[in-house]
Amino acid sequence: MIDKVIMEAKNAVVAAIEGTGDVVNALRTSVKGVVVGTLNDAGDVTNAAVGTIASIAKGAVTGAASVGTSVADSASDVVSATVMGVSEAGGDVGRAFKSAVSGVVHGAADVGEDVGTTAVNAIDGAIKAAKDIGTDVGQATQQAVVGAVNAADHIGDEAGATVRDALLATAAFPRDVVEAAIGKKKDSE
Repeated sequence: MIDKVIMEAKNAVVAAIEGTGDVVNALRTSVKGVVVGTLNDAGDVTNAAVGTIASIAKGAVTGAASVGTSVADSASDVVSATVMGVSEAGGDVGRAFKSAVSGVVHGAADVGEDVGTTAVNAIDGAIKAAKDIGTDVGQATQQAVVGAVNAADHIGDEAGATVRDALLATAAFPRDVVEAAIGKKKDSE
C-alpha cells in the first residue's frame, strides 16, 4: 500500500511538471490533489495513516528529482501543499506537519540530496502552511522539527547530526522552539 502511494505521488508530480513552465504551481497543485484524493479514498480521513502523508511527500520529492528539480528546492512547496491538502480533506493537520517533513527528508536521502538543507526548507514550508491555514505556528514548527530529526535519525547518525546542525544554524527558526523540539525528540527515544 505504501509503495503504491509513493508511486502515485511520484507519477502525479512527474506528469504535472513535465512540459510546464510553472514547475512550482504544477508541483503544489499535483501534491495537494494527491493528498486530497488519497485521504478522501481512505473514507475515514481523521484516522488515515500518518505513513500515508509521509509517503505522498516522499513520492512527490522523488518525482520532482526524477525530472531534474532539486529536492531541497521543492521541499517547502511539497510540505506546504501536503499540509494544505490534509487541511482541505479534514485530516489531522497537527500530525501532517511532522509526517510531511519526515517524508521529504526520507525522499532527499533516497535520491542522494542534502538532508540538512532539505529539512530546513521543508520546515519553512510547514511554517508557511500553518500561517495559511491559521494554525499555531510554534506548534507546527515544533512538529516539523521533530519530523525532520526523527527521519534523519532513522536514516543514520550522520544524517541526524547534519539535520540538527542545519536546524540550529538557521536564523529563520526560533532557536528555543528548535532546541525544545530536538530535546523532545531525545526524550521520546
